[in-house]
Amino acid sequence: MTALDWRTSWRIARRDLHAGFRGLRLLFICLFLGVATLAAIGSLTAAITDELAARGQTLLGGDIEVAMTQREASASEKQTLRDVGRLSETIRMRAMAQRSDAGQGTVPAAVLTELKGVDVAYPLYGTLALRSGIYARNLPPDQIVIGDALAERLQLRPGDRLRYGAALFTIRDIIDDEPDRVGEGFTLGPVALVSIEGLRRTGLIQPGSLYESKYRLRLVEGADAASTRAALEKRFTSAGWEFKDRDRAAPGANRFFERMGQFLSLIGLAALVIAGIGVSNGVSSYLMLKRDGIATFKVLGATSGDIQRIYLLQVGAVGLLAIMCGVVLGALLPPAIVALAGDALPVQPGLRIHSLPLLTSAAYGLLIAFIFTLPPLARARTQPAAAIFRALVETGWRLDRQSVLVVAAAIVALLALALLTAREPIFSAAVLGAVAAVLLLLLLLGLAVSRLARRIPRPRRPLWRLAIANLYRPGAQTSALVVALGLALTLFVTLAGIQTSLDAEISRTVPKKAPNQFVLDIPAAEQGRFRAIVEKEAPGAELNMVPALRGTIVAYAGQRVADLKEIPEGAWFLRGERGVTYSAKLPEGSDLVAGTWWPADYAGPPLISLDQEAAKTLGIGVGDMLTVSVLGREIEARIASLRQVNWDTMGFNYVLVFSPNTLSGAPHTVAATITMPADREPAVTRAVLGAFAGVSIIAVGEVIGQVSALLTQMSGAIVAAASVAILAGIAVLIGAIAASRQARSYDSVILKTLGATRIQVLGAQAIEYVLLASVLALLSLVLGSAAAWYVIVQVFDFGWAPDWNVVLGTLFVGALLTLGIGLAGSIPLMSVRPARALRQL
Repeated sequence: MTALDWRTSWRIARRDLHAGFRGLRLLFICLFLGVATLAAIGSLTAAITDELAARGQTLLGGDIEVAMTQREASASEKQTLRDVGRLSETIRMRAMAQRSDAGQGTVPAAVLTELKGVDVAYPLYGTLALRSGIYARNLPPDQIVIGDALAERLQLRPGDRLRYGAALFTIRDIIDDEPDRVGEGFTLGPVALVSIEGLRRTGLIQPGSLYESKYRLRLVEGADAASTRAALEKRFTSAGWEFKDRDRAAPGANRFFERMGQFLSLIGLAALVIAGIGVSNGVSSYLMLKRDGIATFKVLGATSGDIQRIYLLQVGAVGLLAIMCGVVLGALLPPAIVALAGDALPVQPGLRIHSLPLLTSAAYGLLIAFIFTLPPLARARTQPAAAIFRALVETGWRLDRQSVLVVAAAIVALLALALLTAREPIFSAAVLGAVAAVLLLLLLLGLAVSRLARRIPRPRRPLWRLAIANLYRPGAQTSALVVALGLALTLFVTLAGIQTSLDAEISRTVPKKAPNQFVLDIPAAEQGRFRAIVEKEAPGAELNMVPALRGTIVAYAGQRVADLKEIPEGAWFLRGERGVTYSAKLPEGSDLVAGTWWPADYAGPPLISLDQEAAKTLGIGVGDMLTVSVLGREIEARIASLRQVNWDTMGFNYVLVFSPNTLSGAPHTVAATITMPADREPAVTRAVLGAFAGVSIIAVGEVIGQVSALLTQMSGAIVAAASVAILAGIAVLIGAIAASRQARSYDSVILKTLGATRIQVLGAQAIEYVLLASVLALLSLVLGSAAAWYVIVQVFDFGWAPDWNVVLGTLFVGALLTLGIGLAGSIPLMSVRPARALRQL
């Protein structure tokens, strides 16, 4: 018989395919789930990051942004910026918006807001959309436009009056869209816009007040923003300015979504790899169903190449259809996710096809399908006809050398694709290596269980003896079942560990003893008066007051931050300005771990105390020099001590604490925390605002709510992606059961012929699954906990605090679920008639 060509092979393969892909449905489901997950995650991440990049000018408010805190640029500095391009100036600060009346019922008298003063050039790009139309750049000093959230909180409408500091404003309109909202970063309250002149009317800008000045530049057409920014940074290297350009208008949002997208993509890839085992099991089961046809082809003279072509075309057709459907669903899901997420996302990308993540997902699917379907296809190709008929009772097949080389090449291609498309190749390699190590460990454990079952003494009870014999008999799928059960249980533990640790992180945002309020911008000379007011309105309240300034680390260990090619991993405190304070004694919430604290009357050269984690990240310690820019002045200080900062106390925690003689003479204000009974908060708020119109009061409960909402959204995204991995693990279990269906059908027929009841046959299988689950429980607990720990601690830098009762309960429920799936897959075998089954064997 001559070899069949591809056209003839396809005709035979097409005719042999059952309607509905009977026997290959598991292949379809596994590939479809994995590819759809990867395509959806990749498309959503690309949609958000591309939208951030495409709208860079609008989100930033210009081509270049220069920002500084607690001061404004001088006239000469502004003129230098005007020489570069068209200039727009804004000043932004936290301030309390107060109703002109006292507020009634549930309407608060004051709300913390983000007050922004803008000039006539604002906005340089985009449009400020108001409810009644477009902003006309002619806002008088006594008028204000406010965000919808502020209007709702204070129940205000156009024409009402609103107080900021010493000034009253008439509400002109409600803001529908602020073009540079994302570029402004995280906010603690709704926004309100006034003119620069209107902001000065409030009297809130005083020496030491916490406000941020931003200068946006619109360059001439064709100008290079990056090179212009670099030139400005070089010229003003000692000014302590923070620069951004249109290419990275929202760097924090970019970093978050890129990192989150990569992590979720790796979860999806791990799910696809796990699903690949289900693909292999499904193809093995399908080829077992086709063993009579395969043997007949070989008896009639079909070559090994003919067999491989026929069944490769069948598997390939179903696999390609699954991949195509997964890619289509992955392309269509992001708009639905964006619609569900609503305002949780910084931008609202429209429906666009992002070809790179879709092609990458399809490539992953093809490689996974090839890697896991080639071994069972090679078995069908290389086994003689007689060996195929004896497959139920005789094993001993090995993968031929050619197939080993091809599979190895496909694995190398898969790893190369994963690493070349990853933002952090080392991180990606670690995740994929961990997945491979777990799979190898489970495979070796399956082999060990088979050998141990063969050597232990046979139990006297028939069902137990039969269950143990099932673990090593010819055709046993013990290794496949161990991998399937192990993966499923490990994934259950991983998900429970991640979820409960995130829940604990949310709970930790509410410490056992947290202050009720933060109060900012208290005049330094009025500390005694402020303390007296608080003690009068809330007797016994705990009050902690600290000086508040802003500073930027500009150099450390003899190198300037501006000269670094990349910010070190974990050095978040080098990005822009941070809170700075001074103290004669060790601050509350800190523990001294190295060095000594300065004397209360210290009057020597500048000293500084640094957070120990920051010191470790920068590779510096006690005795090293650190340069910090405060109010435009560079201060070189020697590190006198390192502190462990307890960030979860919700108090004042500073990376940088100076000796008092360094900063006490600088213009600054004081910040305070107040811990008091909740029912005294309204009275304290009214009294403080009545005495100090320029202070800002932050309700800790509102901050906790925002952080909790963000963590809840992260938890939901992780759970959704991990759920696909769990579905893949369950698919692997179903595939392992399907792969052993023929052998178990044979066993059940023989046992029923010998007089066994259905309950006894199912009982033996139940004991087999219980034994495997018991062996795997401890291993799954260790592996799943390690995976969850890595995600929580290393990826997201949260605390590791799983609820072990929930984790163990999830492991138990997962074991019951997998046991139920295994027995459910065996129930149809109970209805097989002995005579019919024996004729088919």
